[in-house]
Amino acid sequence: MGAISLRQVRKSYGALQVIHDVDIDIESGEFIVLVGPSGCGKSTLLRMIAGLEDISGGELLMSGKVVNALPPSERDIAMVFQDYALYPHMSVRENMAFGLKMRGADDRTIEDSVARAADILKIGSFLDRRPAQLSGGQRQRVAMGRAIVREPSAFLFDEPLSNLDAALRVEMRLEIAKLHGRMKATTVYVTHDQVEAMTLADRIVVMNGGVVEQIGKPLDLYHRPASLFVARFIGSPTMNTLAATLETIEGGTRVRFIDGREFTIPGLPAVAPENRDRHVVFGVRPSDLVPVAGPERAWFFGKVAVAERLGSQTFGYVEIADGAMISVEFARDMEISVGQPVHLAGTADVVHLFDAKSGKRIN
Repeated sequence: MGAISLRQVRKSYGALQVIHDVDIDIESGEFIVLVGPSGCGKSTLLRMIAGLEDISGGELLMSGKVVNALPPSERDIAMVFQDYALYPHMSVRENMAFGLKMRGADDRTIEDSVARAADILKIGSFLDRRPAQLSGGQRQRVAMGRAIVREPSAFLFDEPLSNLDAALRVEMRLEIAKLHGRMKATTVYVTHDQVEAMTLADRIVVMNGGVVEQIGKPLDLYHRPASLFVARFIGSPTMNTLAATLETIEGGTRVRFIDGREFTIPGLPAVAPENRDRHVVFGVRPSDLVPVAGPERAWFFGKVAVAERLGSQTFGYVEIADGAMISVEFARDMEISVGQPVHLAGTADVVHLFDAKSGKRIN
């Protein structure tokens, strides 16, 4: 399966530049997920790879060949869209076979390819139905089957699960993961859902305003976000972030929040001279905060404002000084109640520090 490389790729609509100098190397057989909020440019970038959008600058390479000017039909890719895009007057079998017929494949090849794809996706029992007779999940399987029969060098998915209900999203996510495990095809997948990104991707590309914020394995992005944007986007509930200044003292680093609260974290690396008295954003994930016995060791003190008991997890939203709210993942069997006072702390190795102006990681 072909590798895909983007070299300083840009996209502009007149004077408005929406994709800014994107560099990504996608290895053969790799599953890459483009993730970010609405309007970040992820779907535009996918359409540029597909040939559905012109490239304003830079180079797009497939299997080592520059394909900027190559039409979609000659790029050896198959795309699965959000809205299924099935022909309503055709049966499932005819929908899946259509692309091969347009390419002039013989009847035996078409029959074998459709049967093989139907077997992979478990849709053989409704090959003679029309799309209107199928559920949303079944229609999406048919759309995937239509892509599979072509045996392309790469699959492109544009938010394929966003029209499905929660249960079907989980089911189809597993189907896509199993499909990739079986076919080992190069895959580029667009979603705004970080759960899909974290569970499907070999690597994730986090985009923001047409810029790539970070590329990495899912857990690398979670444990070591390169920017404040990535820290807040990856993880649910989101990372707790508060403005602070740092000072190196004997025994550790003193963290001072803008409301005057301060505490020392033993073991936190000394602050470089250029960073002393620097305004930073102090970050800590909800799962890395734990209750402590009293104020001596506490980083935060407050009262539980909201408690969410989800069975396997228990989250609390704690109101601290000046009405600020932080989220905490408690032990799932811990009894917490609204109004309950709690002292919370972590350890040096769970602290994330970001520059207040640039948003870039500094520790």
